[in-house]
Amino acid sequence: MRSIHLTPRFWVAASLVIFTLLVGLLGPLIIHVDPHATIGGLYDKPSGRSIGMWLGTDNAGQSVISNLVNGVRTSLFIGLVAGAISTVIGLVFGLVAGFQGGILDDILMGVTNIGLAIPSIVVVILLADALNGSTSFTLAMVIGITGWPWTARAVRAQATSIRNREHIDVARLSGARWVSILLWDVLPYLLSYVVMAFVLQMSGAILAEAAISMLGLGASGSVSLGIMLYWSLAWGSVRTGAWWAFLPPTLMLTLIAFSLLLLQSSLDEVFNPRLRRGRSRRRLAAVAAGTQAAVPTAAIVEPVLEGDRS
Repeated sequence: MRSIHLTPRFWVAASLVIFTLLVGLLGPLIIHVDPHATIGGLYDKPSGRSIGMWLGTDNAGQSVISNLVNGVRTSLFIGLVAGAISTVIGLVFGLVAGFQGGILDDILMGVTNIGLAIPSIVVVILLADALNGSTSFTLAMVIGITGWPWTARAVRAQATSIRNREHIDVARLSGARWVSILLWDVLPYLLSYVVMAFVLQMSGAILAEAAISMLGLGASGSVSLGIMLYWSLAWGSVRTGAWWAFLPPTLMLTLIAFSLLLLQSSLDEVFNPRLRRGRSRRRLAAVAAGTQAAVPTAAIVEPVLEGDRS
């Protein structure tokens, strides 16, 4: 079995992802303050008089730090659900189309191409507006069912290259059904790509939720990073200099997106040894070039022949 080499980039990305998960999971338990409770006035400055005031209050006099940790939990929940839905739909479409081929491939890829041609964010905005007052789970479903086409195309390309391998022919000759072949002989070869696709889908879903919420179409009755930004901008926190209302959710949203994208990039190195070896060779070449350049010119002594002496 091929060993998996975890790169330093992977550990950095994993640490950032674990940190955001801990903020979303343990934060509401530590910051035991109701995010909807009024504990102060309009944009009260941060203070240390209570744990709820560590980041001040927002436009409604609610605790910013309590809204922040609960908003991270909601955003991560939406990202996980939407990412899972997009990945599963894209995986099913791509596997069936790539393995079966023929007219079924043409139909499924035709639907996929239509989905790629229509801007998904426009569809999400229209559906979110039609479902005004929706829950976080409903919004996650809306984002999930609109973000699968690119995954389907990528999985289809991988499945097409696998279906002609010898072990697939052996499985066919043994009388195995095509669904069984997909699950036990094709899917294991795509698991690494499925993991990377899910991470990327999750990141895109979190950013999509933030964009929708900033338009005022977020889930009702819940707190998310996008909803925090919507209210902070609507009540002029930037103009009034209330940085504690908009900067923490902005930084957390940036950190989540960056950590997931870094994780996806590092997983590509982990699952693709050739990419890792290529980068290692480039680093060694750079070190060798720097070492050679560091040798003083005066240290290079040309040998003098006896006949050249004057």
